[in-house]
Amino acid sequence: MLRALALNCTLKPSPDASSGELLAQQVLDALAEHDVTGEQVRVVDFDVRPGVQADMGNGDQWPRIREKVLASDILVFATPTWMGHLSSVAQRVLERLDAELSETDDEGRAILAGKVAVTVVVGNEDGAHAITADLYQALGDVGFTIPSQGGVYWNGEAMQTTDYKDLPQTPEKVASTTATLARNAAHLAKLLKERPYPAPPQ
Repeated sequence: MLRALALNCTLKPSPDASSGELLAQQVLDALAEHDVTGEQVRVVDFDVRPGVQADMGNGDQWPRIREKVLASDILVFATPTWMGHLSSVAQRVLERLDAELSETDDEGRAILAGKVAVTVVVGNEDGAHAITADLYQALGDVGFTIPSQGGVYWNGEAMQTTDYKDLPQTPEKVASTTATLARNAAHLAKLLKERPYPAPPQ
């Protein structure tokens, strides 16, 4: 079976309710319909130090999360929108993933090159399209492959207080987008597992 890891980059520590957690879990549930097992990690619950190395030392807990990233086939990257941008936690995760640019497998491929990434964005303000574009670029740059229609988002009404987690039901458009995302991500991950990217010449 394929494995998925959802990194929830909410600013809210557990056990506070998180809209990102809800939508990321819906993505994991949709992936499960395609024989993908999954788990979710709330990054803010860990002491992830600033930096661009795999291990910043002095109690840095990113290495524990990194192990899960490397063991997964699909990364579900979830972030809220704050002031039109991704969260500071999400930015820190991207900076830590930058360390993987120098890591390769036994055949010289980028260590993340065989993995798929999809995005989840929630918020009560505009910015989801720009955040998704930023995430696509950053995740692709470090080696992940983005599937067709690999992002899902929900925007609440501007300057209002209703969160995604407070909706009485999942909007049909979000549900159908999530289903498409999961179907395409699972398909791509299976293909990459069966036929990896070619290794560079030695």
